[in-house]
Amino acid sequence: MMIVMKEGATEEEIAHVVERVEEIGCSAHISEGELLTVIGAIGDRGKVADLGLEGSPGVDHVTPISKPYKLASRETKQGADSILEIGGRKVGGTNFALMAGPCTVENRDQMLDSADAVAAAGATMLRGGAYKPRTSPYSFQGLGREGLRLLEEARERTGLPIVTELLDLRDIDDVVEVADVIQIGARNMQNYALLSEAGKSGKAVLLKRGLSATIEELLMASEYILKEGNENVMLCERGIRTYETAYRFTLDLLAVPALKEQTHLPVIIDPSHAPGRRDWVESMSLAAAASGADGIIIEVHNEPEKAICDAAQQVPTSEFQELTNKLETITGVVGKTISRA
Repeated sequence: MMIVMKEGATEEEIAHVVERVEEIGCSAHISEGELLTVIGAIGDRGKVADLGLEGSPGVDHVTPISKPYKLASRETKQGADSILEIGGRKVGGTNFALMAGPCTVENRDQMLDSADAVAAAGATMLRGGAYKPRTSPYSFQGLGREGLRLLEEARERTGLPIVTELLDLRDIDDVVEVADVIQIGARNMQNYALLSEAGKSGKAVLLKRGLSATIEELLMASEYILKEGNENVMLCERGIRTYETAYRFTLDLLAVPALKEQTHLPVIIDPSHAPGRRDWVESMSLAAAASGADGIIIEVHNEPEKAICDAAQQVPTSEFQELTNKLETITGVVGKTISRA
């Protein structure tokens, strides 16, 4: 149920509604807009209805939320988009997030050179993997804590917020200490314990769609983060498995309008993994911007031909400025601007 408070409702009136909701064993999630406060009551709908909150001091009206994903539903925000603020950069609404950097942190020179280049080109955030999920257990698995240390150094050097992946609950304290955005990869989209702990961290979370997941499954996965009181969630389409073999994955750009219709959460596109080759990454990046996405997370490397993993799909830093310029044009056409501090 969604309890919409009146404009100007006092803190005491809001607290009273929260207390009554929690007394019946439901959880209350407060969402504050510019004018109104909305309280999402998650639990037995009948019990909430029996409270008779309509007419209570400060309450405007009570509305059932029809979707199974209660907190991610656009109904919760009365049709408005969520706008996140991460390290002084906004994501969502008219703000387009350009997250760029190498697939994985390999060494200090590679990481800092790549970070300097994406910062100079006007990126919003710096991405880089310290822990890597690989199909083969014999492939490079990332530098771990040393990789996190290098990402921290890159942030101090460039001022860019850090996006990095969390794979294992055993590493959560180390990742949370460094990350501005915790990335949950496609293979962990339905690792519910990991999602809940990421939610409890309070850090922004970038949740990637699973390789065979439906839109509804992605939204339901986001609920595990949101239910912990963490509203700083972004959804990411990175390509799904279909029968097509001409490219690595099928980049489902229809996910952008589909998600925009259903949820208030920002929608990000990963244009690198689906093509699996750098000469197609630019067209997918521009298409993502044209589709109305709230940002892209793209792999950029100072020497991609020497990259330890995903060498074929990483854009050279020497070409990234030109791509950024084109993105500036496309985002302008759809009423967005690349977000910067």
